[in-house]
Amino acid sequence: MRMLVVDAFTGRAFAGNPAGVCLLTGAADAEWMQRVAAEMRHSETAFVRPLQDGDADFELRWFTPKTEVALCGHATLGSAHALYETGTAAKGRPIRFRTLRSGVLTVIPEGDGALAMDFPVMRADPVEVPEGLAEALGAKVLRTGRNAQNDLLTEVPDETSVRELAPDVRALAAIDARGVIVTAAADPGGEHDFVSRFFAPRVLPGDAEDPVTGSAHCALAPYWAERLGRGALTGYQASPRGGHVRVALHGDRVTLAGRAVTVLDGALRV
Repeated sequence: MRMLVVDAFTGRAFAGNPAGVCLLTGAADAEWMQRVAAEMRHSETAFVRPLQDGDADFELRWFTPKTEVALCGHATLGSAHALYETGTAAKGRPIRFRTLRSGVLTVIPEGDGALAMDFPVMRADPVEVPEGLAEALGAKVLRTGRNAQNDLLTEVPDETSVRELAPDVRALAAIDARGVIVTAAADPGGEHDFVSRFFAPRVLPGDAEDPVTGSAHCALAPYWAERLGRGALTGYQASPRGGHVRVALHGDRVTLAGRAVTVLDGALRV
């Protein structure tokens, strides 16, 4: 079956967030999909198969090297890009993905070559700063919130604090959270409104950093919309690879938009 690697939330190769995209021809076993994701070793590998029912065009599931996840933005963007590029989906027409735990997600091509994804808002409700969080991050923490995915949204003083983070991954894994979203308002005069990074030592291997995280922006969008007084914003995830995510709030939904580039197109032989 066809397997692609797509760099998402970027217009150039070797930036953004790489996702494996496996284009299935039929149903697949979850244990097998997990083994493929472990082999690929990207932060997420997506598995897409065509559907014949009326509410969606494809089934979509996402796996990290360690576990299946409920929502993933960059691998959804990468999947839609792969479907359009391979001719599996008609260019210019929306794609509806049926997911196990996030409902039907729709991706719509935009005129500038970007793809816009309709995702659920994941607001982070304010919580007390967890003990040990500031020490694990090595940064001052201004405030924190927790969303339905058990991600901690953590605001730090400025963009420099975000960019220079070098967290203690082992200490961060002891914090009660699926992942930690670290964010700050952007420095004045840039092309983005806020910056972020995302660390998830409980689900990602190695340094536990996800390069560009669409699902994190489901929490970042309402947070910064309220703080900055605008519903349409641009976020920059300041990982070493880096990537831009345009966000726009629509009630309890948020549009995440970005570009993608295919860097590998081959055949999975097992």
